[in-house]
Parts: sequence; C-alpha cells; structure tokens
Amino acid sequence: MGQQIQDVISFLEAFAPPAYQESYDNATLICGDRNAEIKGVLCTLDCTEAVVEEAISIGANLIVAHHPIVFKGLKSLTGKNYVERTVLKAIKNDVAIYAIHTNLDHVSTGVNKRIADRLGLVDTKILQPKKDILTKLAFFVPPKDKDQVLDAVFQAGAGQIGEYKDCSFQIEGMGTYTPSEKANPHIGQPGIPQYEKEIRIEVILPSYLKNKIIHTLKRAHPYEEVAYYLSSLENENQEVGAGMIGRLESPISEEEFLDFLKEKMNLKVLKHTSLRGKKIQKVALCGGAGIFLLHDAKRAGADIFITSDVKYHEFFDAEGQLILCDIGHYESEIFTKDLLAELLSQNFPNIALYLTKVVTNPTSYR
Repeated sequence: MGQQIQDVISFLEAFAPPAYQESYDNATLICGDRNAEIKGVLCTLDCTEAVVEEAISIGANLIVAHHPIVFKGLKSLTGKNYVERTVLKAIKNDVAIYAIHTNLDHVSTGVNKRIADRLGLVDTKILQPKKDILTKLAFFVPPKDKDQVLDAVFQAGAGQIGEYKDCSFQIEGMGTYTPSEKANPHIGQPGIPQYEKEIRIEVILPSYLKNKIIHTLKRAHPYEEVAYYLSSLENENQEVGAGMIGRLESPISEEEFLDFLKEKMNLKVLKHTSLRGKKIQKVALCGGAGIFLLHDAKRAGADIFITSDVKYHEFFDAEGQLILCDIGHYESEIFTKDLLAELLSQNFPNIALYLTKVVTNPTSYR
C-alpha cells in the first residue's frame, strides 16, 4: 500500500499544529477515511461543490483547503445549502476534505510569511505573538545519564527557542531519597537513605507537546520514579501568533508602494485610508480578516497595515497614524494554495499534486 491520507495530515499538523488554531476554528479532517491510500491531492483556498467536482474529475481523493467548509456542527446532511451539498458530494465520491486554517495563519512560516515574501519584506516577525502556549519542564537526572535523557527530550520537541535548538539550563546539586521496601531503585538499597549527585535540567517546550515529552522523559530516565516539575509560562512565543511585520529594503513613495502591492498580489482594486505624504518602509499585514491587529500595527510603527474585511467605521480608527489598506479576503490569501502545494511537493514527491483551477472568490468587481 502507498502513502495514506494520514501521512499528509501528520506532516501538515507538524508544520502547523492544530493546537495553534483559534477556538472558533475547525482545522481538521472534515470528512473522509484517513487510512485511505492517496490517489491525488488538490490544494485550494476554499472547498466548494465545484472544487469537489474538480477533484473527482482529476482523480484526487484528498482536498487540502485553507478555509474549513464546516465551521459549525451540522445537525443534518440533506443538501439544503452549499455546505451540506459540498460535504455530501465529497462523501459520496470518497473524497476526503482536510482544512488547515488559523493554525497555518499563526505559524511564522505560514500564510502571512507567504504574503511578506511576495512583497519582498525582510526582517519579518510575528505582529501579535501568542502568550500562554509555552511550558517549562524541570527534571533531575544522574550525571552519567544526562546526555541520553536530554537527547530524548530534545528529540520529542523540547528545547527549541526561535532559531536555536537543544536549549537547556543545567545545574549540579544533591538529591536525597529513601526507597521503600517495595521499591526497585536504580541507585541505592531499599530502606537506606541515599545521597546522589544529580543534574537539574530546565527546558522550554510547546504546551501541546507536554504529554508526549513527559512520556519520553519517563522512558529514557533510569529512575523508577522520575522527579519533574511543569510550569506554565506567560512568555510570548515569537514563532506563533497573528499577523506579520517587516520592512522593505528601501523606502518608496506611498503611490509607488500601492501600485507595487496591486502588482504583487494580483489586485484589480484596493481600498485604503488617505495618503500621508510619507515614505513606506515598515509594512504590517494579516491575511484574511485582521482589523483586530490595527493597534499592534500602530504600536510597531508600521507605515501601512494590509489586511481585509475592514468595515466602514474601522477605517477611521487608523487616525492618520498609518495607511490602512483592505485588499480583499480572497485576494489576501489566494497564494496559500501555492504554499500548501510547495510544502507537499517537497515532502511527498511521489504523489499526484494539483492546484485548483476553480476561482472560489464569492465576490466580483466591475
């Protein structure tokens, strides 16, 4: 049997962990058999009836979409609306639908990085880093077993801080314990107080990996009972969060930048607040609906904030501190399908991979 749908899902979820999606989101396998062999993968921004029909026609049995076709629970499947019809068509034709949404928005190599790259931005970073998604693990290990245990913990996903891996803090101390008569100690004898040199090791890890890492720690550790502590951290995770900010290598005029933006994002039209008569160099952006980041863009000193779905009165909130630019939801995220296709082609070179030819934009311009 060849590669399965689950193989693609596992890869995508390692790249953009589902734990990083918003609470309202539904980034998951929407329908289909995760154990089915892959016949072909179709990448798309949206999954619609037309996209499912396209998948059927080209022999693809997995659709990887950015936007979930199902956001809320379905109480029936009768085909009364486009959501139900799309899901029904997929199920009837054994086409699986997988969505990778706000978790792909939130990773530093995801949707917003793709936009930043199209605009040639450098020195990019997350505009609003997420908090409360990191955990500190402290544990104690005999010096001779330190490297073995620490390597296992690193392999399980601990110790990554930005561009630095295998990060830890270590200090030597004295551990004391008295094994009970039923214990089977690695060092010492039951009933006899024991004093042993130990290394206290501290590492930072993504909170969603803590169960896996603790399981790994216990398997790699020589002690029958492993002493460890977990502490939730309020630290911002600079690699995960909403939006992105970067800069152009050289400042350009506002008019020149807006023309450049239209060209690079394939825009027919865009909406923006009044020009300020200043050069553009620092650029903040958020694919999709990102007006909630306007304050962050101002605070970061952005010259322009690019996003979509901005309401009339929200344009006033720019208050002349920057240019607020709405380029359209579809237009801001359409290149996500290219990102998905590139990721999959690099890691699954032997599967048939397609980019949808269906224009799923629900809005038109004249």
